[in-house]
Amino acid sequence: MGLFGKDETGSVQLDRALLPRHVAIIMDGNGRWAQKRGMPRSFGHKAGVEALRGIIRHSDDLGIEALTIYAFSTENWKRSAEEVGALMGLLLEYFTRELDELHRKNVCIRILGDIGDMPKGLERQQQALYAAMEKTRANTGLKLNIALNYGGRQEIVRAARMLARKVQAGEIGVDDIDMAHFEAELYTADLPEVDFMIRTSGEIRLSNFLLYQLAYAEFYQTDVLWPDFDENAYDEALLAYTKRNRRFGGV
Repeated sequence: MGLFGKDETGSVQLDRALLPRHVAIIMDGNGRWAQKRGMPRSFGHKAGVEALRGIIRHSDDLGIEALTIYAFSTENWKRSAEEVGALMGLLLEYFTRELDELHRKNVCIRILGDIGDMPKGLERQQQALYAAMEKTRANTGLKLNIALNYGGRQEIVRAARMLARKVQAGEIGVDDIDMAHFEAELYTADLPEVDFMIRTSGEIRLSNFLLYQLAYAEFYQTDVLWPDFDENAYDEALLAYTKRNRRFGGV
């Protein structure tokens, strides 16, 4: 577009050349959104899935290379059985309903997290996740990364263990271990570095999300609850990113 800012109608105009290659989002506020309306938390999660559909579509339209969303952490299993069940049901529904469309749009799906260690009773969800990754593996469009049963600390420990096994097997030496070797063992291997991290609902913390990958990412916090985070709110966030001066530790 060339112009970036807002036009005379107040619509956000984005210079695509300045947009981040990789956006990460902590989708927070579904429960509070529902409670404000006197509804159960599951109602908010369902609205949150609808918001996610719009953000995925808009990311693809804008030509953003990778989008990583925090869907379910390793700590979220502590929530009530009712809420976890609702979230897992929505997960299955989403992939059943959206997979063919995502595949047609050339979206490549990757799950970040240990889906093989999900509790018993969620075999259908596991199969849907594996099927989504397999079906879209060769796609070359938007890289959609879904952090599920994911924890940043656990990911770092997992990478260290995998490197230790390679050293033990004689595949590499201790002194050969560098950032490239370490990053190759992360769930995000082969993805561009995260440029921009958005968190909705006013909370200001990482919540064990992408602790290694966010080292030099620009952060954006908004009070908007996730179900209300629409394309206009996303554009506002991206506009803020285009105005940042990223120094990566320099002057």
